[in-house]
Amino acid sequence: MIKAIKKHKGAILYGSSLALLLLLLRWLEFRFLILSTSLDIYIGIIAIIFTGLGVWLTLKLFKPKAKTIVIEKEVEVYITPSPQFERNQKELDNLNLTSRELEVLELMAKGMSNQEIANELFVSLNTVKTHSGKLFEKMEVKRRTQAVDKAKTLSIIP
Repeated sequence: MIKAIKKHKGAILYGSSLALLLLLLRWLEFRFLILSTSLDIYIGIIAIIFTGLGVWLTLKLFKPKAKTIVIEKEVEVYITPSPQFERNQKELDNLNLTSRELEVLELMAKGMSNQEIANELFVSLNTVKTHSGKLFEKMEVKRRTQAVDKAKTLSIIP
């Protein structure tokens, strides 16, 4: 092995010096690249830092604060039969509702639309709207849900 090194000493020395010079040239080229484009590199590094900061901040700000856990349980519900409904005639007289307005109110409580109420009572849609408007006025409400709620509270409808 030592004989091979002595025999090719010149070639090994020549190859080593070329490799060293090539390494030196690459290092100088890299330094020149860094010096000539240092502003671009610094801008790129700052852009990467701010992008990472923005992603981190977004994840922190828009992350839900509390986790929602849904627990399903089987529960037995006992419903006692309600006594026979008794209409509060005093409140009904006090509001001065007609029988047709009362029918419209009961159908509203069943969740029917104006068109369905009109079909049920065999009247036009405009007639149902007129009855609804007078009903709202007499009950001093603005919406059908408020009218139904108030009527149930006053025991006018079941």
